[in-house]
Order: sequence, then C-alpha cells, then structure tokens
Amino acid sequence: MTKKNGLRTGLARRTFLTALGAVGVMPLLSTYAKASGPRVIVVGAGFGGATCAKYIKMLDPGIDVTLIERSDSYTTCPFSNLVLGGLRSFDSIVHSYQALKSHWGINLIHDTAAAVDGQARTVTLGSGPTLPYDRLILSPGIELLWNAIPGYDEAAAEIMPHGWKAGPQTLLLQKQLAAIEDGALIVIAAPDNPYRCPPAPYERASMMAHHLKMSGKSRVKIMILDAKDKFTKQDLFLQAWPRFYPGVIEWVSGSQGGEVTAVDPKSMTVTAKAGSFKAALANIVPPQSAGQIAIQAGVAKIDGWCEIEPWAMESKNVPGIHVIGDACMPGAMPKSGFAANSQAKNCAAAVAALVRNRKPTEPVFMNTCYSTIAPNYAVSVVEVFRAATNGVIAVVMGSGGQSPMNVPDSFRSAEYDYAQGWYDSTMQEMFG
Repeated sequence: MTKKNGLRTGLARRTFLTALGAVGVMPLLSTYAKASGPRVIVVGAGFGGATCAKYIKMLDPGIDVTLIERSDSYTTCPFSNLVLGGLRSFDSIVHSYQALKSHWGINLIHDTAAAVDGQARTVTLGSGPTLPYDRLILSPGIELLWNAIPGYDEAAAEIMPHGWKAGPQTLLLQKQLAAIEDGALIVIAAPDNPYRCPPAPYERASMMAHHLKMSGKSRVKIMILDAKDKFTKQDLFLQAWPRFYPGVIEWVSGSQGGEVTAVDPKSMTVTAKAGSFKAALANIVPPQSAGQIAIQAGVAKIDGWCEIEPWAMESKNVPGIHVIGDACMPGAMPKSGFAANSQAKNCAAAVAALVRNRKPTEPVFMNTCYSTIAPNYAVSVVEVFRAATNGVIAVVMGSGGQSPMNVPDSFRSAEYDYAQGWYDSTMQEMFG
C-alpha cells in the first residue's frame, strides 16, 4: 500500500501484529490486511453509524468499511415510548446487525473504541488492537452526565431510570410503570436543550398515561418538571392531553420552577425550584454530551458537543474525522433518529468521494419527527436543511412545518400510520 493520508504499509503491518492476540478481531484481520482500497472505520452502529457504513458500501464496494459496535444488536430509542404505552412489543425495537456483515461485506467488530489518534489516523479497540484508517466516522451517540443533577449517578439510575438509552432501562421503566399503584405520582424530569430527541419526554408522558388509562389507574398523576419554557410541538401536546388524559399530565415549565436541582433515590424525592416531590416512579433525564470516544478523540468542544463542517460532516477540530448523529452540533438540526439517518447518507457520499480524491457534492438534509400521543393519534414536524454560508446547517425557509392544529382525527390517524411506516422502512434500510 502506498502512502495515503499519512498511512504507510509499515504502520498497518505493526498494528495487525498487535491485533493478533485479540480473539474478537481475528476473523477480521485477514480481510483487513488484504484490503487494497481505502479504509474507513465507523464507530457506533445506530441510526447514524449503521446507515453510513451500509451506504458507503452501496456507493463504492471497493472501500473497506469496518464498523465497531459494542452490542450484538441494536435497540432503538425511537418507538421505545410506544413499548411503555403497550403499542409495541420490546422485541419489535431490537434489530440484528447480521445483514450488514453477511450481505454488505462490512467488517463488524463487537468491541469498544477505546482511543483515537487523529494524527496517526488509528483507532485502538478496548481489547487491545490498533487499526489504521483513511477516514474515521464517529457516531457514538450520547454520554449521560452523571451528577449534573446532584444525587443522580449510575446507581441512582437503577432506581430512578432515565430510559434515554433504550434496552434494559426501557424494561426497567416498563416494570415500574406496571407496578405503580392508583393515586401515585410519576415525575418526569426533562433537561434543558440540547439533548437527544427533544419531544421524547412529552411523548413518554403520553404513553405512560395511555398505559395507566388501559390499566384502570385513573388517579395516577404525571408531573413533567422541565428546565425549559418551551418544547417542540408544545401546542399540539397541550391540546391533546386534556382530551385523552384529563387531569393526568401536568407540565411545570422552567419559569414556574420546573428545573430539577437534586434527587434522592432512597426517599424517592425529586427536588425542583418549585419544591420537593415524593414520587412512586421517577424518570430522570439528565443533561448529556457527545459519547466519550468523541471527547477522547478531541473532536468535542468545551460544551461537550462536536462542531462539524456541514458539507462532509467533518470535524472542525481534527481533519479526517467525521461526526454524525446525536454527538454532533451541526446547527439547526435536532438530535433525532431521522436527522442522524439523513446526516449519515450525506456523510457516506462525502467520504466515498474524499477517499477517491473527489470533491463532495452539496448536501441536503431532512428531519421528520413523529410523536405518538394516543393510539392512532400522532403529530409531526418536518424540516429541510442545507449548509449555510456561516458553516452550519440551517433550515431552508418555508420548508416543511409542524402538524396543523384543529384537524380531523383522520389527519392524526394518517400521521400515526406514517410514523409506523417510517420506522419499519428505516429499520429495513439500516439493517436489511
């Protein structure tokens, strides 16, 4: 292999020899060592990473794509609230990576990315091996900031679940919700922006309320303690709650004292500026940052999020590293599964061009975010984005918009169906 983007055959050979002792990487080594084309490593296999890895192989099968992901399956945060509401089974939001490996020829490593050296262009795995790359794509999702709310750490999360990383936390919330007694208080703590999936706390309250309604527990109250004064689709949620769940859901804004200042898991007390509340179930969503590997790689800013150049989703801090999904701060785009999927496709096209010494084309991004409030009743927001002259991603004025107010139920039912269709088709696109 000739010199390419600072990589040499000698470096690659040394890293392969280092890797020989790693059982989890052994099946990859012979393929990786013989790769004649450019090498792209993708870290994280969610809406961003899995999509990006697959699309690079679709665009240019000659590119060697390695996908590093700790888990052996993916559980989606989108639609995990519907599991709580009883509208989806947990199994329906769990997806296999098998087709990415067997059908698309992606080198799939179930391991952690422990370190990135942006100058040497290498990724070191948790099991020890170091792998070289020509381009690196980070899609590590979020890191929960433990103790940002005093009293809320990893141990507290086993008592007061966050549910912001779907999987065991989803099942824990589901178990606690099923066990709650009529007349009890549920507290949901919603953080200030930015955070993963802005409308999710309010959809979650809706789905919890639906579960309680179906269980005949009409006297349970759900209180949303919010650090913000506004939230996405606010008027649509506030219009629907009295209709479907009268007297059940109360939203306390930041200016009303909704910001949570401390929690005590032992006494199940949530303290906000408005006062202290003893909860039977406390769903605490803490502040967040980009995943730890993005911080270690030096692509995150002091605020914990990653600033990118929008044409290729390339880090403004470290050349050759691209950041997509929840970890990046691209401008106006929210942190959603749809946004990550859109960023991934554009990033894939850009990286496929860059490793072949071609200039990327101008990207166009989209986001559609559905929120289910009741069975056959969903609302949405749709936006189109482009790269702005100031180096961020900006909304295209006049594009998309929020679901209208005061429409027939048939309109909301159609949006509910669209949401199901989006989810199922996106899962097929990502993992099929």
